[in-house]
Amino acid sequence: MPLTRDKIVGHDLERLAFRFTMLNDGDVVQCQISDAAMDELAGMEGTESSARQAQFLSLRETIERIASDLYDEAPRVRGHVVRIFTRHLER
Repeated sequence: MPLTRDKIVGHDLERLAFRFTMLNDGDVVQCQISDAAMDELAGMEGTESSARQAQFLSLRETIERIASDLYDEAPRVRGHVVRIFTRHLER
């Protein structure tokens, strides 16, 4: 079952990832995409931290589809964080 859109958490400078949440039948699923993966999707590199939210919004549908696909492949463990890296884009 596909995840549905929830909230934007924001850019995590420490982890170099953009964090967001999605819903699985009402349960919140923590998700994140690495800066490198988001840049690869956008066809650019070195995006400033301050521009990450705009970048995420422009790619949101694609990123959420990838997150939902990864969630469907993952074991059903409460608290599992869906993490998207560049290797997940080569599908």
